[in-house]
Amino acid sequence: MGTVPQNYHDFCYYIGEWLYVATAEVSLDAPAAQKNVTVEDGSVFAAGMPVWIKDSAHSEWNEVASVLGDVVTMVNNLQYTYYIAKDAEIDHPDATFGKAAFAAAFAIEYLYEAYSAGQFSSTKAAILTRIAELADFILTQQCTNAALKAYGGFESTDGSGYYYSIDGGRCIPALLKAYELTKDSDYLDAAKLAGYTFLYNMQHDIADLGLTDTYYGGLAQYVTDADAYSTVMMVEDLYDLIGLCMLARVYDKANADRYNSIMEDMVAFYREGIEDFYLYYQAPPSGLGVWYRIGLEDEQIYDDPVSYALLGLYTYEDYSETVQRVYDFIQSIPQNGTYPAYQPCVCWPGYVNVVTKAPDCAYYDAVTIGILESIRKVMDKPSYELAYQIVNKYQDEFLFWGPLYTDYSPITPQKAITEVAWLARMFLNYSLPFTDFSYTLEEQGERVQLFSVQQAADATTYADPLAMPAVVKNASIKETFIEAGYILTDYLVLYSLLPVRPRDKIRRRGADYEVQTVEKVILENQPLCYKSEMRRLQIN
Repeated sequence: MGTVPQNYHDFCYYIGEWLYVATAEVSLDAPAAQKNVTVEDGSVFAAGMPVWIKDSAHSEWNEVASVLGDVVTMVNNLQYTYYIAKDAEIDHPDATFGKAAFAAAFAIEYLYEAYSAGQFSSTKAAILTRIAELADFILTQQCTNAALKAYGGFESTDGSGYYYSIDGGRCIPALLKAYELTKDSDYLDAAKLAGYTFLYNMQHDIADLGLTDTYYGGLAQYVTDADAYSTVMMVEDLYDLIGLCMLARVYDKANADRYNSIMEDMVAFYREGIEDFYLYYQAPPSGLGVWYRIGLEDEQIYDDPVSYALLGLYTYEDYSETVQRVYDFIQSIPQNGTYPAYQPCVCWPGYVNVVTKAPDCAYYDAVTIGILESIRKVMDKPSYELAYQIVNKYQDEFLFWGPLYTDYSPITPQKAITEVAWLARMFLNYSLPFTDFSYTLEEQGERVQLFSVQQAADATTYADPLAMPAVVKNASIKETFIEAGYILTDYLVLYSLLPVRPRDKIRRRGADYEVQTVEKVILENQPLCYKSEMRRLQIN
């Protein structure tokens, strides 16, 4: 197993049921051995909030006892003094977005794995207690009124009155894992109710009530506490297959036929949509009976719904033709002149133009790294390794939603708990990937430095170097096109596990080379390594 950065673990542990974490500036030095911290805006705090107090020298977790104006009083005395001169600040739950059952569910799934990890062996009891607290919170979000159409579903955010199918699918695995550790049957019963009743009804009710022209097999997007349905059917709901598989195969075998029927109809319906890179379908009479993307020209998709859908389908039918086709298509979308720093092997963009095959925004939707981790670990080891290396190098940046391609700085000031939980699982489950190329790398490899291109307009700029092993060969006269001003010895051939791109810079033995061409070497339907021709960079 890998090692989880402590702050990733702590955010899941302390703030797991909240959607986002914001940062407040401390406005006066806060002395140790007392409980008061003066902040610039006390209105963002409330009693009971977990908070992370920190400056450049120290940090600690505490809990808000009370707030009076801009003075926040903690439950426990501060262990350290926090200084304005050392950038003192407090991370706290962002009450604007509130709590959500699915955020708690993803935190549980991480903590479930952390519970058995040697890294946290000394805190197992506390982790188990926290899992139960998060699972109990999820239960408070479940509709238990059998007279409502939302019966068995989970409120999307606390107090919203909306019950989405996808949230049912997200909560079931977490509740089953909480049940496995605690043996609390309330969690098992809640998971069964969500799958057997809520998801079944979301699949059938819109046709039975005449809200669609026929039965399709897709799930209604949501139902409200006023029994109002959205008849939009989201491809993302393929993620629900994970929880349904767990129920059918392990936790509720007696009702496997019902779960299998739900899954079979879902997959039969959604397959067309995901294979053609659509996000949702809207049936008559409220819709036109066609599949949709987003954008004025119907060319864009969000990456995270597709990633969730792929993981669900992968769980259900392994690396099927559909899973491979969709994964390979999006994975093959390259950098371009607008976004030269984009690297699909790290992560997918928040917006993807599937018609022009281009990233359509300037940032990664970093949760995708965690969602795709189990697929990449088996089927795309080079991308799995590169994604890990980048997130490990830029741990603080990837706590935030939406890191830029160029320097991984975030586009938003909030940390996203869902993303943190998925990446924490990636860290915990990391192991060095092994392919047939690994033998060659061990015997013939050397250390080089990879400088990923950031900008390539007026002047080329590069990211900070990433050390990597590679096998380097002299270029062959028969395979090399020698450009004017160069000789054969200016060219080398690089074989690496980590993916590289044209225009990336490689530093080898003090000399810099620019990658010219890249070939992905495939063996048994999986990337084995990358073969790149590179040319020495001339010093102007």
